[in-house]
Amino acid sequence: MTDEETFVKTAGYGDNLPGEAAALRWLAEAEPSGGIRVARVLSVSRDEIVEERVVTGAPSAAAARRIGAALAHTHAAGAPWLGCAPTGWTGELWCGRARTPYVAREDAPNSWGGFFAEYRVMNYVRTLVDRGDFGSSEQRLFERVAARLGSGEFDAPQPELVRESGAPCARLHGDLWAGNVLWDANSAAPTGGVLIDPMAYGGHAETDLAMLALFGYPYLDGVISGYDEASPLADGWRERVGLHQLAPLLLHCVLFGGWYLGEAVATARRYS
Repeated sequence: MTDEETFVKTAGYGDNLPGEAAALRWLAEAEPSGGIRVARVLSVSRDEIVEERVVTGAPSAAAARRIGAALAHTHAAGAPWLGCAPTGWTGELWCGRARTPYVAREDAPNSWGGFFAEYRVMNYVRTLVDRGDFGSSEQRLFERVAARLGSGEFDAPQPELVRESGAPCARLHGDLWAGNVLWDANSAAPTGGVLIDPMAYGGHAETDLAMLALFGYPYLDGVISGYDEASPLADGWRERVGLHQLAPLLLHCVLFGGWYLGEAVATARRYS
């Protein structure tokens, strides 16, 4: 391939490029069964990852519905346990600059609420308390949310295709904001879009959808409609969007602070 056909990413602080390559390949395993297209890994080392350059196009309502349906099939490829790392992951059991933890099989909680409370919500909250971004009142607030999560109060079934697959949980992109779901330049492309830059793991499918909603996405209603038509979401999913958004909000608190701190607290109050 020529330089114009490739994209090169070099390692920065906290990057695990062989792990990122493993995550891309893990997500791409779903493509033959209708999963969304994933940027191809051409080569990888500790210091550099070379991928195909994705040629992007304009958003459209029709492509949005295809993105939603394809994402449903990617989720339905499943994962062996909550919090698992992608197949082929090497190195420490954490991902990214905020050291978001993966979970060893023997430590995996049996319920999504237990996983989300300990390995997402309280993992980030402890960091924020330790460095003084949150005080005792914020800590108690998030502990109340975590207690409700751990009790199973917010647990809900996975979307239909994930349940039908028999997998314990969904195969997530893990960082599904608008910049990581590119619009395919081919307006008739079967899956509508292309995934890049994952923090992939096993979790609840609603978490990816909530992340996509957090910062906005063109034709988001079409994405959700396409998803729900392919793999119906559990009743009450709209009421759980903010709960699932606590993970990316708290991650952004750890990385950037500022506005995210108040937004995370305001969101947590809704579920305390």
